[in-house]
Amino acid sequence: MSKKKNLLLFVLLIAAFSMSFISPAFAAKKSFFAIVTGGTGGTYYPLGGVLAQALSNKIPDLIVTAQSGNASVANCNLIKNHQVESGFVQNNVAYAAYNGVAQFEGKPVKNLRAIASLYPETIQIVAREGSGIKSVNDLKGKRLVPGDRGSGTEVDCKAVLSGIGLTYDDFSNVDWLSFSGAGQRLKDRQADVAFVTAGWPTAAITELATTSNITLVPLDDATIAKIIKEYPFYSKVIIPAGTYSGVDVDVPAITTMAQWVVDAAVPEEVVYSLTKALWDKGSFVLRKNGGEADEAPSGAELMANAHVKGKDVTLNTALDGVAIPLHAGAAKFYREKGLIK
Repeated sequence: MSKKKNLLLFVLLIAAFSMSFISPAFAAKKSFFAIVTGGTGGTYYPLGGVLAQALSNKIPDLIVTAQSGNASVANCNLIKNHQVESGFVQNNVAYAAYNGVAQFEGKPVKNLRAIASLYPETIQIVAREGSGIKSVNDLKGKRLVPGDRGSGTEVDCKAVLSGIGLTYDDFSNVDWLSFSGAGQRLKDRQADVAFVTAGWPTAAITELATTSNITLVPLDDATIAKIIKEYPFYSKVIIPAGTYSGVDVDVPAITTMAQWVVDAAVPEEVVYSLTKALWDKGSFVLRKNGGEADEAPSGAELMANAHVKGKDVTLNTALDGVAIPLHAGAAKFYREKGLIK
């Protein structure tokens, strides 16, 4: 046998010997799964990043990534077109998308499925110093940032404006921007008021409040009651004094639920694993030296450690406000937990 053939045989034997020590989980082909979130100045983005890392660590054959996006409405449309596997959205937007109403009139997203409700999102109305805005009665004629185009924030803005009898035509200027963009416009005095729907404290508002004086505009009880009557998926909430620098009073507002939704086309076993990793401790991978699976924290636990709103992500509220069908994989998990029949 020639030296060349001997060398080739030796290489093949070494490769075969090495492969025998590679665990099936490592050798298995990795699949990619995306969670589209929101702008970098909001709450979706940091929590989505933490969740993605937790899921990747706990599910051996899946690499989960978090992507910034334009939030609820846009995320639903990405799922509709199978451009992304999953996303964070508001429950009111998920309901409208699945049923083809409101901004989805005639364009239902019938492949939209729920995995879990995560935490309450609050509609925060932020006015800059010197804008003359102390209440919603002062909004008319001002320069407005209603949120990004195609975002749940804009949906919420329109709901609030409807409750106080205003439309975009009642403002001197309307500019659609992300949370970070809105904060910069307020700081530069190029806008007067912005809507931000996110879990508080929201990074973009926190940053703004450290460099500028702001007013967190309250909603009065009559306005809140009118909005909730028309849109029953909202509820009243109080943003506590001290949430942001310089805001030293409790501020009444309205809230909705952030949800993790997914394309119905994603296989049942994948969504089951994702749901289990979100709520259950432990890794799905055995320790390298053998023995039982480690006590890796759940995705929810890691979110609780990463952000104050993560503390609201609990199994007890996983089905709160879910108004679209559950994905079969998520339903299987909740059935095992006795949360649904």
